Amino acid sequence: MQKRLDIFLSSAMEPYPELWAFCKKLLILSHGQATVECGFSINKEVESDNLHEDTVVTRRLVCDYIIQHGGVTKVPLSKPLLTSVARARTRYRIHLENERKKREAKDQALKRKEAEDCLQELKVKRIRVKEVSEGLARDADRLAEQAEAKAGSKMADLISRSNLLRRGHKEKLAELALLDKEIAAKSEELRS
Repeated sequence: MQKRLDIFLSSAMEPYPELWAFCKKLLILSHGQATVECGFSINKEVESDNLHEDTVVTRRLVCDYIIQHGGVTKVPLSKPLLTSVARARTRYRIHLENERKKREAKDQALKRKEAEDCLQELKVKRIRVKEVSEGLARDADRLAEQAEAKAGSKMADLISRSNLLRRGHKEKLAELALLDKEIAAKSEELRS
């Protein structure tokens, strides 16, 4: 003969009324979570690897609908249900096409952002190279002016350092020309 758990506990804890009150509250709480626990069990049955949230929700809706009607064989096959099933493949293709378009738009935006960042870096680099070039030219002119006032080996040393700075200035001017071409190419790429 089997007894219910609450009757058994009531008789066993009769001498301890405070403990019995606590156990009743505890038993009521666990019963309140039974629906949620059942839902977790169903989700575990529905779950498989690499499912998106939408897929889990949809499968759960199908399971709930089947349970509501008492089994797979008892689900009513209405005309709207059959029509929906017939159009499912078309809806799926449209969904895939929309996802592909979103992905392409995102890739395009990412490429554009990379090109804009690259263009900005080239412009900053151009400014730095131009500043260095102008500094080299100023220093070369200053050394040449100092050489005019000197004579002998000091003059030769100042002129050779001035010439060295002028060569560096010419190299920076060539680098500036290359940077201008790259900037123009990137700007054209962004326009098209």
